[in-house]
Amino acid sequence: MDDTPKLTARQQQVLELIAGAIERTGAPPTRAEIAAELGFRSANAAEEHLQALARKGVIELVGGTSRGIRLKSDTRRAAFGAAPQPLVPPPGRNQLALPLVGRVAAGTPMLAQEHIEQTYHLEASLFQRQPDYLLKVRGMSMRDAGILDGDLLAVQQGREARSGQIVVARLGDEVTVKRLRRSGRVVELLPENPDFEPIVVQPGDDFTVEGIAVGLIRGSGQM
Repeated sequence: MDDTPKLTARQQQVLELIAGAIERTGAPPTRAEIAAELGFRSANAAEEHLQALARKGVIELVGGTSRGIRLKSDTRRAAFGAAPQPLVPPPGRNQLALPLVGRVAAGTPMLAQEHIEQTYHLEASLFQRQPDYLLKVRGMSMRDAGILDGDLLAVQQGREARSGQIVVARLGDEVTVKRLRRSGRVVELLPENPDFEPIVVQPGDDFTVEGIAVGLIRGSGQM
């Protein structure tokens, strides 16, 4: 018997839009963005479809944030497929051994041994892109993207990132999680909380992208 929830054509469009946004930027869309993309008259119409998807068990709605939409694990696997397997299998069956990075000292590599607090073993299928490490989130500057203080951000290491993606960036002595925006030669690091100001990267600043966000583990241990 097929237990897959039956979705209307419109619900399927909304679900595909959510999955596509997460794949491109690492975060779900807002209600307003869903409404604009699909031609709804208001964000309330988008909310009605989201509530229907939640009732059918394919997404989870998180209160208190405009991007509080999570794909259930089965939905994520159906949308993205299993994560690519590494050439050398990690310990355990289909598991990744991911180091948890705590505070990062200025001028030192992210994965320096002194930064590693512990190692988590997680199912590879939880991630559409394979992460290299987990970073403990500090502060609430990314609250409206559903990234909260104490969460563990799964990060794929790399220097390249597209405008709109959520990145881990190093600016001077600080390592921060923000949404990257590039406009011509202007680079900005945008918070997802109106209480925080955007950071404009000035020419000559010591600025490096350390990686892009590919997943999130809630502080309580939930994906």
